[in-house]
Amino acid sequence: MPDAPDNESLKLLQRVLDEINPRSIVTTAKQDENMTRFLGKLASQEHSKPKRPEIIFLPSVDFGLEISKQRLLSGNYTFIPYSMTTTEKILFLSSIIPFDCLLTVRALGGLLKFLGRRRIGVELEDYNISVPILGFKKFVLTHLVSIDQDTYSVLQIFKSEPHPSVYKVASGLKEGLSLFGILNRCRCKWGEKLLRLWFTRPTQDLEELNSRLDVIQFFLLPQNLDMAQMLHRLLGHIKNVPLILKRMKLSHTKTSDWQVLYKTVYSALGLRDACRSLPQSIQLFQDIAQEFSDDLHHIASLIGKVVDFEGSLAENHFTVLPNIDPDIDEKKRRLMGLPSFLTEVARKELENLDSRIPSCSVIYIPLIGFLLSIPRLPSMAEASDFEIEGLDFMFLSEGKLHYRSARTKELDALLGDLHCDIRDQETLLMHQLQCQVLARAAVFTRVLDLASRLDVLLALASAARDYGYSRPRYSPQLLGVRIQNGRHPLMELCARTFVPNSAECGGDRGRVKVITGPNSSGKSIYLKQVGLITFMALVGSFVPAEEAEIGAVDAIFTRIHSCESISLGLSTFMIDLNQVAKAVNNATKQSLVLIDEFGKGTNTVDGLALLAAVLRHWLALGPTCPHIFVATNFLSLVQLQLLPQGPLVQYLTMETCEDGDDLVFFYQVCDGLAKASHASHTAAQAGLPDQLLTRGKEVSDLIRSGKPIKPVKELLKEKQMENCQMLVDKFLKLDLEDPNLDLDLFMSQEVLPAGTAIL
Repeated sequence: MPDAPDNESLKLLQRVLDEINPRSIVTTAKQDENMTRFLGKLASQEHSKPKRPEIIFLPSVDFGLEISKQRLLSGNYTFIPYSMTTTEKILFLSSIIPFDCLLTVRALGGLLKFLGRRRIGVELEDYNISVPILGFKKFVLTHLVSIDQDTYSVLQIFKSEPHPSVYKVASGLKEGLSLFGILNRCRCKWGEKLLRLWFTRPTQDLEELNSRLDVIQFFLLPQNLDMAQMLHRLLGHIKNVPLILKRMKLSHTKTSDWQVLYKTVYSALGLRDACRSLPQSIQLFQDIAQEFSDDLHHIASLIGKVVDFEGSLAENHFTVLPNIDPDIDEKKRRLMGLPSFLTEVARKELENLDSRIPSCSVIYIPLIGFLLSIPRLPSMAEASDFEIEGLDFMFLSEGKLHYRSARTKELDALLGDLHCDIRDQETLLMHQLQCQVLARAAVFTRVLDLASRLDVLLALASAARDYGYSRPRYSPQLLGVRIQNGRHPLMELCARTFVPNSAECGGDRGRVKVITGPNSSGKSIYLKQVGLITFMALVGSFVPAEEAEIGAVDAIFTRIHSCESISLGLSTFMIDLNQVAKAVNNATKQSLVLIDEFGKGTNTVDGLALLAAVLRHWLALGPTCPHIFVATNFLSLVQLQLLPQGPLVQYLTMETCEDGDDLVFFYQVCDGLAKASHASHTAAQAGLPDQLLTRGKEVSDLIRSGKPIKPVKELLKEKQMENCQMLVDKFLKLDLEDPNLDLDLFMSQEVLPAGTAIL
């Protein structure tokens, strides 16, 4: 555990401990308050419990990213042949360890450090012998769906891109066109964080999923639209309360914090009152109505009665309202009446001054007191000229001399430092108010949890209403998914028209669907559409389809786009192989596997052989074969009958129609096989010259018919003429009268090679 987790992560961690019952927990010594409390709870369990885990703390540096990578690459792995080079070892480990998942790498690095310190298994060996690692076993909670970083990337679930603002070039990233981007309509920061957390932890917990869908469905009813909009406005005032409470504990509270806290508490009370009027059969409404306790009302009442928000902003410090402290009110009254009083004092002081002094004033300066201010006369050139009988010179500022007189000293004794006294007394009241708030701070944890949950579900309901999504159904007995007229949630927003397609992979028939069709016919979009609809259903969202029935899906694996890795030095084809290897090694009969154009990164025959071998491996599993959608342009896969015949394989194609020389795409999936890839039509759309397209089609036809490929006569004659012209030009440049000219050398080096090329 390299990082300090949030509340949701702590719940997940507790579930991990309940399922696997670990003997030890290795974590960093630097923890936040929540994690410290959680670990303290574990450590305080009764010693009679045999499965109480040992908690081991390591320095946070042991979980560093770079040092963890080095430990992983230099480990003693018994399952890796010693003959492997460093590069080969990196390639091998990259198919087992997700190096793009930084938290996993750091956690493994810390674990290897712990094993090295304990020297488990090599206690009696020399110290230079490292602990042998027998293997890595991936653990996934039974209720979570396993999705790797490649899948998140290729399905565009998340997509970060540089912020266009020049002020955020260095550190600013914004969400690009992604599923998270179009569904994130959360009004508060905590809602956005929870939505991202749900996206990173899709679940199979049907009770949890249905509870989310119930709330979304409630807010989609037309009569509840006004209520949804009101709740959304209230959620916009739920701010970063934990940060404010932290500043309160450190006595670093800002002036604006009180107004932010008041609005948050007031909005939370509005959420509570609204949810009390909603059906209590929905668990979220019931929890908000019950758990937003009267402590919130008490906090709101205290802040509203004590804090002067306008005065605090104007004075830039904490100020209290009138009638809170009589002593403060009296001192403020005196302070407000000082200007007129000091004017009268200044008039009396002027009567006692030299007649050369035209005017004077009495001013009050906090921390200094009352002073007599006199304009500097032309005769006052030196410091010795500042002395006036009966006055104590203090300082010169902006052409005015400041003195203490008997009257100003009397004012200091009578009125004191009013400004500082008021500040001190208001600070004391602020401290007392902070103590009252912190004593009831526990309620804010639950407020943020429930408010963020409501915010996420309102955001999903808003997206479902605008985009026309429908509620999915969950069928644990169904292995796979059934989608009726599904749509790609991102592509339908970018295309003028979008053709919906259905998909069904359930039972023992058609577990492997081989999709063929011309380039640009929509095969990749179809694969991503199936993956995205399944993913959306597994996070508890409505889906872009007329109907969707989601069965037991425990993982989603993809091999769609090749993501180059400069840091690991892997080739594009090696990354493709790693992605397929993850699916082959980890996919179960409940997994969904999406493969697009696998094998095209190498020799055609080798790529076709690899694709056929992978599919035959899965088909050999029979009823335990994963649900596979594979799109390919390798028509030989079918023509050469490289896959066994049987009910497990189903061939689909993208429907097209040839209209003369044009190819019309219908973007509709149907049963059958593509007869050709129609690459020339795609090349024509890309703007290649007609001459190249014609020649390419001729060569393609010759290869299919097994006939030899001959060069084009016109091109050959043109090339011959160019060679002849070049030879003539070289000959004309010769100086035949030059005695040093060697014609034999010219014939052997220029004429004979050129003649061979021409003939």
